[in-house]
Amino acid sequence: MDTSEEKTISFRAAARKDLPTIIQMLADDDLGSKREDPSSPLKPSYDAAFEAIDIDPNNELVVAALENKLVGVLQITFIPCLTHRGGWRALIEGVRVSKAHRSSGVGRLMLNWAIQCARKRGCTLVQLTTDKSRPDALCFYESMGFVASHEGMKLSLETGDSA
Repeated sequence: MDTSEEKTISFRAAARKDLPTIIQMLADDDLGSKREDPSSPLKPSYDAAFEAIDIDPNNELVVAALENKLVGVLQITFIPCLTHRGGWRALIEGVRVSKAHRSSGVGRLMLNWAIQCARKRGCTLVQLTTDKSRPDALCFYESMGFVASHEGMKLSLETGDSA
């Protein structure tokens, strides 16, 4: 990414009006297209999830904007833990960069921003998951210093849902 573009990336809390664009970004790959529904109007479950995230002080849904156009999204959840001497951890989920801006440095800027937020909140650990069928994402996170130190497991509670 060139320096002029880097300067114009801004981060802000997502607004309800951003939901259609966010859901479109989440659906814009092979895995996301199977589990998200960007059709209009959006399913009420998206509004309910947005509301729950929005009112929870330990959750932030953040968008990255380039000249007022949304180019990325992520959710960061702050979790108090008894492990790590009662430390807090940050969980980063739902990281997406719009197709037109992938491999341009936007994802790196977003992750660095989220890591800084975690530091400011006093977190002792930042964690995330990535689907094993996304080797490029795994390489990207490793290049950011993340280590595949644990084996993650999921249990879907919905039929047909790929977590």
